[in-house]
Amino acid sequence: MKYLHEFRDKGLASSLAAELEQLVDGPVRFMEVCGTHTMAVFRHGLRSILPEDLYLISGPGCPVCVTSAGYIDAFINVALIPRVTIATFGDMVRVPGTSGSLAHAGARGARIEVVYSPMDALDLADQRPKDLVVFPAIGFETTAPGVAATILEARRRKRENFTVFSAHKVMPPALDALMSNQRLKIQGLLCPGHVSTIIGAKAYKPLAEQYNLSCVIAGFEPIDILQALILLARQAVESRAEVENAYPRAVSWEGNDRAQGLISKVFEPVDAEWRGMGIIPGSGLALRPEFSEFDALERLDIKIPKAPEPKGCRCGEILIGRCLPPDCSLFAKGCTPLEPIGPCMVSTEGTCAAYYRYGRSFSS
Repeated sequence: MKYLHEFRDKGLASSLAAELEQLVDGPVRFMEVCGTHTMAVFRHGLRSILPEDLYLISGPGCPVCVTSAGYIDAFINVALIPRVTIATFGDMVRVPGTSGSLAHAGARGARIEVVYSPMDALDLADQRPKDLVVFPAIGFETTAPGVAATILEARRRKRENFTVFSAHKVMPPALDALMSNQRLKIQGLLCPGHVSTIIGAKAYKPLAEQYNLSCVIAGFEPIDILQALILLARQAVESRAEVENAYPRAVSWEGNDRAQGLISKVFEPVDAEWRGMGIIPGSGLALRPEFSEFDALERLDIKIPKAPEPKGCRCGEILIGRCLPPDCSLFAKGCTPLEPIGPCMVSTEGTCAAYYRYGRSFSS
């Protein structure tokens, strides 16, 4: 079968959906790990042409969403320190903590600047030599190499007023923890394309072997996603559990060695808390001691407070496939994009945001 991204005719999606319909015989549950896949599935209307017995469950692939409330509170506390500038990505500004958001902190006088890359944050430190610039580093393996490269550049520039507040997480340990839950009953994973460009297809082999789990890496175009679902469905029919790469134009088996090297040089694995999943061993990234001058937690002696999840918010359960956004009593009522209660409604990769914008008519 040719890789489907090579085709552009309008009838292809329909023929692929028909092929998928023939393969799916009885209920199957696949998890789209990546929040960008969730959004793409809704935006392109793919749910309307999928077989009724194929259930797509969203997973923990939204880095903003899986960041615990304690970290959000810590970011806000840091923002309120005099002569500190928080340089952050835009989707973090409105994420609610237990007492407001970074946007609220800005209204109270905190210096909040939206940047588009960690290097922008370093440039901001150049421009504000009297401020300590703190970059909240939230993301998976996709963004970690860029942050690592920025820290190396900060050392080269001898920029002493630039720091990183690392809340980075890595995907394989979280998927391992998730798949160990016997109640989840997932037959296959639609594996994240962006993360996989860094870690490579081989990272999913232990999951496939240990949990008898089909794993297919997908791109983000509608045809990419349909192709990956066909491969997952075919594995289910043939009782196979293998790793297949349906995104070869971007993902290799080994991954990006240079990016992996940058991560290992600057970061080290640590235990990390995930919203909805608790502490997962080895699932976070902290700066190595030799880069402590750029570590905001060391420089500011930051403690991550214990923080409860918003009352009534089921974001944590949504992230682990235990429920869907419409199952939450706050969804589209007390919690909307204009007045979010949980991060799943704020982030552009959040499942609640996808359902609210595109999919309130779907129940599966």
